[in-house]
Amino acid sequence: MTQNLPDYAVEVRGLTKYYKIKGKPAAEPALDNVDLAIPRGSLFGLLGPNGAGKSTLINILAGLVIKTSGTAKVWDIDIDVDARNARAAIGVVPQELNIDPFFTPRQLLNLQAGLYAVPRKERRVMEVLRALRLEDKAEAYARTLSGGMRRRLLVAKALVHRPPVLVLDEPTAGVDVELRRQLWDYVVDLNKQGVTVLLTTHYLEEAEELCDHIAIINHGRLVAHDEKRALLRRLDAKTVHITLPAAISSLPDTLDAYSAELTAPDCITVHYPPSRIRISDILDAVRGAGLEINDLSTEETDLEDIFLQLTGSAGAPAGKTSDAA
Repeated sequence: MTQNLPDYAVEVRGLTKYYKIKGKPAAEPALDNVDLAIPRGSLFGLLGPNGAGKSTLINILAGLVIKTSGTAKVWDIDIDVDARNARAAIGVVPQELNIDPFFTPRQLLNLQAGLYAVPRKERRVMEVLRALRLEDKAEAYARTLSGGMRRRLLVAKALVHRPPVLVLDEPTAGVDVELRRQLWDYVVDLNKQGVTVLLTTHYLEEAEELCDHIAIINHGRLVAHDEKRALLRRLDAKTVHITLPAAISSLPDTLDAYSAELTAPDCITVHYPPSRIRISDILDAVRGAGLEINDLSTEETDLEDIFLQLTGSAGAPAGKTSDAA
């Protein structure tokens, strides 16, 4: 018998959460009437500045925060109607390393599986530890593990009951490059196996590389939600740098229509909307002025450009990152 799978792994409608803040007369919204549908099987990025509401949304889905209004479903299970099965359908890897230091990884995973009523003979504790390269640490106390190993153990805890939806809340914050790559390789493999992945990260280049769908939340409101490629096309901006074989003192008149800049004595830079201007027209204008082209390079719109435009952030840290949480 074929199982009927939902179209959306997560679906929220009108989701709102107000918090009463000490010293303020009225409660303020952490989430304000959010509608969001995450397609089953997607690797979905949820981005936003610090305090935008991402963790509040995740905690509502996980049953850790009570919503003020609206509806939320995980794997087509309403979190109010059937809270037990809704929570069983999701595995959450939190930002904090909340691991009991006096348990071994094997004990922690057996306990976690037991909490989800996974029969002992159906538990895949060693399989999960092996997949996350923790097999040789199965009997070591968690307090003896390195920070990177503890981070992987959190992922193992989230997966041991086989949830169809995996939530990663800033999973690579503070971890080294090698571990980050290992973790993403494993997550991508899980996604290929059918697990829907919801990712929040302050490394925007990770989201751009990994995710097929992206939503951006700001001040509790959803300001963007689209396939990654469609979202990147929104800004409609591209840059071309044209290197000349020799220096020039001023720009030719043929480039007046393209808002060109002389960014170096031998380099012309043009910012243009690719939906309305073809790069071939710009190059023809350069050649039409009697200039030779020695080299050229282009810059595409990236996720940071979109993020900054939609959130109004003053800037992002070096390395194409944003101070999201």
